[in-house]
Amino acid sequence: MNLIGADWTTAWLWLAVIASGLYHGVNPGMGWPLAVSAGLMERRSRALVSALWPLAAGHLLAMLLVLLPFALLVSLVDWQRQIQFGAGLLVIGFGIYRLVGRSHPRALARIPPTQLALWSFAVALAHGAALMLVPIYLGLCGKADLDQGHVAAGHLINANLGMAVLVAFVHATAVIAAGGCLAWLVYRYLGLKFVSRSWFNLETTWAVSLILVGAIALALSVAE
Repeated sequence: MNLIGADWTTAWLWLAVIASGLYHGVNPGMGWPLAVSAGLMERRSRALVSALWPLAAGHLLAMLLVLLPFALLVSLVDWQRQIQFGAGLLVIGFGIYRLVGRSHPRALARIPPTQLALWSFAVALAHGAALMLVPIYLGLCGKADLDQGHVAAGHLINANLGMAVLVAFVHATAVIAAGGCLAWLVYRYLGLKFVSRSWFNLETTWAVSLILVGAIALALSVAE
């Protein structure tokens, strides 16, 4: 791949990180209605903004928990294709599971919404939000880094750990930006009736998105 092609691929992958964050952010299941609720209960917008921080922290931690093990795995240069293939299958499998099994894990019901960071962390894991990032992250750690087969594994690990943190941070920033803007609009201008009348269930769309991302990752790993 020439330099210009590699630059465009990297740019598209970063756009995918941001787009997935915006997509996660507008999904009510990721928590922005809780920020609206905090603002309404305390009758001040500052409470809404304050609720966004723990939601962002929980989502970020969930992303890191899933991405960091892959950051260690991709240092195994000779197994790059197998890791990408396995990641694609994992995302597809979880998407099918979410498509067939619509019920939420019982553990989520035991976490009070007042514990926003813990709630956000658990929900992001349960919905597979971090898994959706794995194929994109592996693409960003692509051959430009991994083809250096004679470079010490420690250098690769450090580079990939740094990339995992950056991907998780950019993604979580996009999540909270999208969710926060939507929460503010509902709180300030649109009202809760707008949500009840115009919103739709994203569970099926979410599951299909997981399957689609996994299928693309699978196709790319086979094509290489």
